[in-house]
Amino acid sequence: MTTSPPPHDRLARRLGLRGAVAIGLAAMIGAGVFAVWAPAAQAAGGWLLAGLAIAALVAFANAGSTAQLAVRYPESGGAYRYGRERLGAWPGFLAGWGFVIGKTASCAAMALTAAAYLVPPAWQKPVAIAAVVVLVGVNVLGVTRTARVASVIVSAVLAVLVVVVAAGFAAIAGVGWGVGATGSEAALQATDATPGARGVYGVLQAAALIFFAFAGYARIATLGEEVREPRRTIPRAIGVAFAVVVVVYALVGTAAVGALGSDALAASVAPLVDVVAVAGWLWAEPIVRIAAGVAALGSLLALVAGVGRTSLAMARDGELPRPLTAVHPRFGVPHVAEIATGVAVIVLLLVADLRGAIGFSSFGVLLYYLVANASAITQPADERLVPRWLSWFGAIGCVVLVVTLPLASIAAGVAVFAVGAAVRGIRLAVARRSGHRGAE
Repeated sequence: MTTSPPPHDRLARRLGLRGAVAIGLAAMIGAGVFAVWAPAAQAAGGWLLAGLAIAALVAFANAGSTAQLAVRYPESGGAYRYGRERLGAWPGFLAGWGFVIGKTASCAAMALTAAAYLVPPAWQKPVAIAAVVVLVGVNVLGVTRTARVASVIVSAVLAVLVVVVAAGFAAIAGVGWGVGATGSEAALQATDATPGARGVYGVLQAAALIFFAFAGYARIATLGEEVREPRRTIPRAIGVAFAVVVVVYALVGTAAVGALGSDALAASVAPLVDVVAVAGWLWAEPIVRIAAGVAALGSLLALVAGVGRTSLAMARDGELPRPLTAVHPRFGVPHVAEIATGVAVIVLLLVADLRGAIGFSSFGVLLYYLVANASAITQPADERLVPRWLSWFGAIGCVVLVVTLPLASIAAGVAVFAVGAAVRGIRLAVARRSGHRGAE
């Protein structure tokens, strides 16, 4: 049974459908849409769009399971809460641990990515830290302010992606399915790029990489305790956000492959910038770069909100320090958890360069959704919004995509989860010795 927090520790239900959709879109249409195409093309080559379709199918199954669980458990925590309630404390803990640790590192990566697009190298780290401070402040001021800022960011980024898609299709119409003479130097020199992994394995690896960019709809579920009419609003918000993103990614992916060709796309360091360059729309290059930075800020905003709510849920169960359960009396948000997240991100920014892909993030996201699907499978018929086979498909899909990730990502993910399991095991052993069973 779910243990409800005391009334004074509950989050305020202030978020409507539009705000929930905006936060989900901000999480999904982030820096990933500007960067994921190159590594995916390296893996799948000309079959990139097949990888996109597989990622979308697995994500659809996961979104259905997540929406179904959110109706039953309209609380903070997402798959951590679902796993704990349906499968037990250990599966729930592993889902929550992977989310909190992995996404805290992702926050640092998003802050650095935004700064890399927006300012010169000498200013990047200070600007990244300032961005974290400002966006944590926005989150602390209330979930409705988070939603408003997310709406502005998403609207701006979508407008720029429309330009990118138009440029891509213009390039396709003008020069066919290759690279035209107006392309950027990176695109022009990439026609002999190494094709990378091919075949079924390559397509599945591309799907695993693209899936990471889809995964932001979980942010809506982690805000379940703050959504008005959650049993009605959360499934609708997840469905709307997911549908929009599938259409956007399909159009952007088609435009990128069509304008650049798979080999040039695989070698590009800024694929969507190269798309507008190939079309000869040089005026749009700085706009696309700025949009990529703004999109990274949108991801950071949604990530901080998601990590804060999952930390809150874990702290309520004793899995993280109890002070993280504090809820601001005026703004109704987990302000201590969000500030702690911001501090952790700033520390990471000061001691490490996480500009590149976070090795265990994709691993952690897929395990997170594996727990969500497995939890949904256990729900009885009267709680089901999607057929049980769809949840099975999502669970199997997560496992398949995990094993096709690069070996370095798998190794990093296993190491992170091993550390989490060891820490929890030691804590439980100490609690048993002292006569307290804790959250077993």
